[in-house]
Amino acid sequence: MLTSQKHLFNLDSGFHYLNNAYRGPQLKSSEEAGIASIIQQRNPFQLKPTDFFEGVDSVRKLFGKLVNCESSDVAIIPSTSYGFSSVLTNLKPKVGGKAIVVQDEFPSGYFSIARWARENQATIETISPDPTSTSKGESWNLALLGAIDIKTSVVLISSVHWMSGVKFDLEAIGAKCQKMGAVFIVDGTQSVGAMPIDVKACQIDALICATYKWLLGPYSLSIAYIGEKFHNGIPLEESWMNRVNARDFGRLSEYASDYNPGAARYTVGEAANFVLMPMLQASLNQIIDWTPAAIQNYSSSLNQPLIDFIARIGGSTEPEPFLGQHLFAPLLPKSINPSDLKQELEANQIFVSMRGEYLRVSINVFNEAKDITALMHVIEQQL
Repeated sequence: MLTSQKHLFNLDSGFHYLNNAYRGPQLKSSEEAGIASIIQQRNPFQLKPTDFFEGVDSVRKLFGKLVNCESSDVAIIPSTSYGFSSVLTNLKPKVGGKAIVVQDEFPSGYFSIARWARENQATIETISPDPTSTSKGESWNLALLGAIDIKTSVVLISSVHWMSGVKFDLEAIGAKCQKMGAVFIVDGTQSVGAMPIDVKACQIDALICATYKWLLGPYSLSIAYIGEKFHNGIPLEESWMNRVNARDFGRLSEYASDYNPGAARYTVGEAANFVLMPMLQASLNQIIDWTPAAIQNYSSSLNQPLIDFIARIGGSTEPEPFLGQHLFAPLLPKSINPSDLKQELEANQIFVSMRGEYLRVSINVFNEAKDITALMHVIEQQL
């Protein structure tokens, strides 16, 4: 069973960081890989042509192992919005069709699908949970499944809602999308790395992830699974590295017209980034060693006292199977003002996020029982 891994991070002592959904801290191994690469750049004559590709190849294989796909299905991208646009640019709408999103979807996903709908004369249907229920997950998932019909061109949702932490049933949604001929696009930023996701079991057509949260990677880097429906698409840019002869530096001016096969055609130019790529490679290796399932179990062991405490003071949390153990937003008693609580928490060196009406708690393997105890103590004081 996984135990606290705080010793693998350089987190300052005396702080309770319960905010991984905002930004994951760097692993020592990732930090060291980045520093070593910076030092290596002092002597560019040491850089070999293979160095432009080997790091990218390794990261693609590691991510494929994490989400159960081939490395040929993986693209390196700079941001989630870049990934959404890469896929949506190659998506043809159904006549009179619609796109589906959920209420309060993260802006990058919403703006991307809104632009696609506008340019393709499609409508957008926004799915909301039952406002009268304290548990959003069940009604939200049922409403989402009910909305996917023969007119649906595309469904774009986050695997775990970034504000409330509600977990969506990706397998059921993916199956309904395939039955109705709809493309299924998932923003995995707030789950991949901390929660198991199998793109084949969930029948996901594209899974887009920023790396700086649960993948514990660097900022300005994202990664995507892009399935075979899009393997013959046109990328957003014409990078020399995405052509079939790119690895033969002596033939670059032959201007090969064919892109690399599979999802590699969507990889951003200069993806070999010699600082960020080694950092991501180190963090992916560590996450695969831990396993996302073990991270969920560890998070659950930390969260159970908090879940029991919230219930005892008259609040509530989402029940299984709609609760992401690594990211959730408890419903607190009405006597507690979330904004005032957040200020008091920060005064006690406890860091969480406010997202709309939600006080969002997000934990990872660097957290310990004392972090949860400190949070409960301040909440109790607020009562």
